[in-house]
Amino acid sequence: MSETNSPQGTDRRAIPQRSTGWAAKLADAMYAAKLTPNKVSVGSVIFAALGAAALIASALVTSDGVRAAWLVVTVVCIPLRLLLNMLDGMLAVEKGLHTPTGDLFNEVPDRIADLVLVAAAGYATAGIWVAGAVDWGVVLGWSAAAAAILTAYVRTLGAANGVGNFFAGPMAKPARMWVLVLASLASLFEPLFDARGLFLAIAVALILIGSIITVIMRLNRISQALHAQKGETP
Repeated sequence: MSETNSPQGTDRRAIPQRSTGWAAKLADAMYAAKLTPNKVSVGSVIFAALGAAALIASALVTSDGVRAAWLVVTVVCIPLRLLLNMLDGMLAVEKGLHTPTGDLFNEVPDRIADLVLVAAAGYATAGIWVAGAVDWGVVLGWSAAAAAILTAYVRTLGAANGVGNFFAGPMAKPARMWVLVLASLASLFEPLFDARGLFLAIAVALILIGSIITVIMRLNRISQALHAQKGETP
């Protein structure tokens, strides 16, 4: 299911890879190593921080080769962040390791990871769009990061109001992260046409617009569910 109407905080986004053999083997290995879901959640933030640092570093170097190396680090770290996000849930649910603080560790590290990666993408565009003393690429990055966090906040409002988590919208967490991965990969070819930072600027703009649409969609779904719960027509 892409959405759920259960009010439980442990509701999960539908991830097809969760049912694959390789994912099950990784979860088995982590379980055997006595890794807890909370530790894995914290590990996802570490990869996000590394990816974010690499994005910022890519804007600070002059060599195209060195910049490409930093971008590759980002391309590797973001999927690893998503992988750990999936595996922490598998350990919690499939392996029965859910703890009283599990929902906190499931949400807070995710929001930190979103913030640092999307804001860092804005810094990676530094200098491409400057007006006066304002670097609008950086502003755009922080705006997109705030909007990304708002999508998750609105989702949790559904659960808090007893109608469940709604994962609808074009710019949920996985979409945001893959937009950054694709933009980082495309940025490797920017030296060919002297447009450093262009693809990441486009990425943060897409994340901002998509996140706003996602917030509106989720609020609408929550509103409909609340009215339906009361037997009313919205």
